[in-house]
Amino acid sequence: MLFASILLSLPVSLAAQEEGETRLLRFPDLHGDAVAFCYGGDLWRAPVSGGTAARLTAHPGQEVFPRFSPDGEWIAFTGQYDGDEQVYVMPAAGGEPKRLTWYPARGPLPPRWGYDHQVVGWTPDGTRVIFRSLRDAGGGSRGRLFSVSVEGGLPEALPMPTSGAGDLSPDGARIVYSPLSRDFRHWKRYEGGWAQNLFIFDLGTNTHTPLAHSKRTERDPMWVGDRIVFASDRDDRLNLYRADPATGEVEQLTAHDPEDVRWPATDHVSRVVYELGGGLRILNLESGANEAISITVPDDGLWERPRRISVADSIQGFGLSPAGERALFVARGDIYSSPTKEGRTRNLTRSSGAHDRGASWSPKGDLIAYISDASGEDEIWLVDQAANEEPRKLTNNQAGRLLGLEWSPDGERIAFTGYQGQLSVVSIEGGAETLVADDPWGAISDPAWSPDGSFLAFSMGNEANVQRLHVWSADTGALETVSSELFACWSPAWSPDGDYLYHLSDRYYAPQISDLEWDYSGNNRARIYALALRKDVEALFPPKDELVAEETADEEKSEDEEDNSEDDGDVSVKIDFDGLGQRVIRIPVEPANYIGLTAVDGTLLYMTRGPFVYGGSGGPTALHRFSLEDREGTEIASGVNGYALSQDGLKMLVSKAGAFELHDAAGGSEAKSVATTGLVMDLDPKLEWEELFNESWRLFRDYFYVPNMHGYDWEALRASYGALLP
Repeated sequence: MLFASILLSLPVSLAAQEEGETRLLRFPDLHGDAVAFCYGGDLWRAPVSGGTAARLTAHPGQEVFPRFSPDGEWIAFTGQYDGDEQVYVMPAAGGEPKRLTWYPARGPLPPRWGYDHQVVGWTPDGTRVIFRSLRDAGGGSRGRLFSVSVEGGLPEALPMPTSGAGDLSPDGARIVYSPLSRDFRHWKRYEGGWAQNLFIFDLGTNTHTPLAHSKRTERDPMWVGDRIVFASDRDDRLNLYRADPATGEVEQLTAHDPEDVRWPATDHVSRVVYELGGGLRILNLESGANEAISITVPDDGLWERPRRISVADSIQGFGLSPAGERALFVARGDIYSSPTKEGRTRNLTRSSGAHDRGASWSPKGDLIAYISDASGEDEIWLVDQAANEEPRKLTNNQAGRLLGLEWSPDGERIAFTGYQGQLSVVSIEGGAETLVADDPWGAISDPAWSPDGSFLAFSMGNEANVQRLHVWSADTGALETVSSELFACWSPAWSPDGDYLYHLSDRYYAPQISDLEWDYSGNNRARIYALALRKDVEALFPPKDELVAEETADEEKSEDEEDNSEDDGDVSVKIDFDGLGQRVIRIPVEPANYIGLTAVDGTLLYMTRGPFVYGGSGGPTALHRFSLEDREGTEIASGVNGYALSQDGLKMLVSKAGAFELHDAAGGSEAKSVATTGLVMDLDPKLEWEELFNESWRLFRDYFYVPNMHGYDWEALRASYGALLP
């Protein structure tokens, strides 16, 4: 195949566009002296020479993919009216949309799947609209092209079984199309099985012929006269090319760098309009002229005006004060202190331009620690619980995303975890940091302090990625592995008296055979266990002696109460590490899928959930209480999303079906509803948009599977895309 290189445009950068013009204009089309496009989810129309745009639609749902009819009198588009996503047509100058399709759309779809009922064009005679639907092409993101009459009626499928975008030849006898649609998957310079190729399909003979294939992507085909124009990244950036179906000759039309050509469309005469760097450009195929269109979209600034909003439906995390008299909420990036009974709610951070999260109340009750990116990176911050002082930053120069905080019981230290597996401890006074452990398999999610704050327990994977329990000494810095390598152990929870270390472990194996294929799967493999921390610890479940006289038991109880009254309440945890992993005791509960284990006086709290189901829910999550004295477990609530325990172990806050309830941890009283109506924030949208952009940039940086970002300058890419932020 012969490749010619006729470059009809020069590289352009975002900075080259005119000052003051509107950016983020999308999905353009043109006819005559008018260009139509999408901005802010609505359709607009402007002169091809530039100027002020006129609004065509104003529905709260999105209207996208406008396409002029061949005579320029109508615009077909995809609209989200009536709670669905369908094909509509309206007068090109504006007017009431007419619905053409009625088959229920799939959705809401993940962003990478794009849209259902996506308008791609018209038949040359202007009687039918061509659109892409997901209705019967095998499910998932595979779609098929259909046509529907502008007069109404049932759509008719085009003969290709699967298709992305396509365009009919001037005589309507052939169509150029891609069998795949990867248009919303931003895999640049991709060369795998989803790389799009173009074919010409003969509608009379049902045969297809490949066109201009490369190892990368060809997309957005447009039939202009006897040639086909398309976008391809065969030379690293998406640029426009033109192919001759008769000879196979391909010529390059644009050479934009570093921006990509996106969503080109044609008037089917001599021009192509396309997105570049958030603006629109028009390429004249006859003269070679390539010019930017300077368009201003009138805007009343409604969405960027600061306003007060409720964030009660945006709660990301929650907790309790040490005695449970106030609740701690994280909602839409702010930290709130809210009463569990009566009082006023306080917004402690008021930061539209930062993502504050992971809040935790100090055991002393005076401070609240939280994670914030207010400095540009995730750091630990401290704020006065009454919001009388400005928050102060505790840590400095953290590298990457922080995930969780855990106060020591004396309130002098905080354990915190990083996204790459680091577990560290920072001192409240002075901010000195100590690296405790580094899990090569990923983040450590379950650190737990002993009652006296002298030890920190957590789970970490070994060489075979089997989770094992570890205990770190805050006094000596020694790190001990305390569980067997034969069974996964996690979620440590210390008994308040310092005698036991409870945990979860996968030790029950009853594989189930599939009714579909001859294979096995595991479920309900976990049980609750306890490690006796010293060799002289009394048995957790001694044998019951049925011959003990009732009065003797009463006398023993009185002696115990006397002993407790003389106890000063201080706990000093001592651990005999020799043989610790062998001093394991099974709590008498049935095997299940356990999570969220905690321990209070005489009671274990935990949750159970259904089996893992990919893409869905395996059943409701239930909260349970187990009495060590009665040796029985009871269900507290079903359908819960989680719970938080107060520092004194007496109260717990339970999240259930979008509401919150305050429970006594030991039971015995009815739950009380905790109001969230006071959770309001003064939102500054511009600051929040900047925060969203920068946090997304950091998330890609931190979680990309290779640290060198494939050799690209990640800082330069932030600056390039950041030019679109205003």
